[in-house]
Amino acid sequence: MGEFDAIRPYADAEVPAVLTRLLADNAFLDILTQFRFPRLAASLGWLLKPLIAYRLRHEFCDVQSVAHLQTRIERYVDRTIERATDGVTYSGIDNLQADKAHLFVANHRDIVMDPAFVNYAVYHAGMPTPRIAIGDNLLQKPFVSDLMRLNKSFIVHRSISGRREKLAAYQLLSAYINHSIRNDGESIWIAQAEGRAKDGDDRTDSAILKMFHMSRKAEPFADVISALRLTPVSISYEYDPCDQAKARELFIRESSGGYTKAAGEDDQSIGLGITGYKGRVHVHFSAPVSQGLDDSKLLAAEMDRQILSGYRLFPAHYLAYAQWAGRDPQLQVPAAADLFPAEELQKAQTEWQRRLDNCPPEQQPYLILQYANPVRNQYRVKAGLAL
Repeated sequence: MGEFDAIRPYADAEVPAVLTRLLADNAFLDILTQFRFPRLAASLGWLLKPLIAYRLRHEFCDVQSVAHLQTRIERYVDRTIERATDGVTYSGIDNLQADKAHLFVANHRDIVMDPAFVNYAVYHAGMPTPRIAIGDNLLQKPFVSDLMRLNKSFIVHRSISGRREKLAAYQLLSAYINHSIRNDGESIWIAQAEGRAKDGDDRTDSAILKMFHMSRKAEPFADVISALRLTPVSISYEYDPCDQAKARELFIRESSGGYTKAAGEDDQSIGLGITGYKGRVHVHFSAPVSQGLDDSKLLAAEMDRQILSGYRLFPAHYLAYAQWAGRDPQLQVPAAADLFPAEELQKAQTEWQRRLDNCPPEQQPYLILQYANPVRNQYRVKAGLAL
């Protein structure tokens, strides 16, 4: 058994067997049937499911590698993105070296779509897609684990409770990330902190940065980080499909002191995140960091500066900031009307008001917070103020 077998993505030689297993998995076929035929799945699922399985077996029977699989599913990914967005743009691709592996560290808003949009950007720029870090808490069903590991995902063990076991898991994770970049020449995507920033306040956890160094402690921290080509990535959604659910969770946490997820809640978030309307999406790649490399906290501050500076603010962000009770008096933030054309602003006002109207009054401040925080953070960075 290889050192990284417990967490690594599937290798090319494993692809045919895993595909065969997936296309015989009833739970996976149920999800596909509901996604493809939401109105007919309940009554005609017994008929549609075997037809879908037959079609997919025929379509993927010759797939022998991960790259071949990604090429084959590209049109499905593109179609899903086209249906759920008003377009995806990206910038900073010229900051990347096509022949080098990068450690992409990004803000985190959506479980599946954050890395999917990064993949979309680099794939369409003609570059290899990164390997993707995914928490084991999201892999409760065997088919989800198979599906993610087929698409270059590797496992982050977050559900371990023992201190010694946690340390060993992060040591292995650190070794795998370093091995992937230095030995395999494969890029990595990982979120800047554990869990989504449900309040829109994107901050880099210095513990994540320390983890990159854990397996190479004999070397200076700065040398390790520099060799990994640590690359900040800013992912900006005009609208978050899960914003209502996040507002509800934030309200419950604030009012009761805690929040317990219902069974299947992560699955619902994944489904809504994939299919829900996002408006426009922008992905920005900063140049690999070259400052703050001597200390994890200094590096986290530099990552925040880069990620927040690269974030694209849409009209809804400014509309929310204007309504936010926590507006920062030190900042000179222009009104949305001063930044956007009238037609674009009118469309945004209609959609923003619809979202407010669909949100219970007691939860609305938490909906506003999600969209206002990126404005505050970016303008504080522009003004050279501490976050």
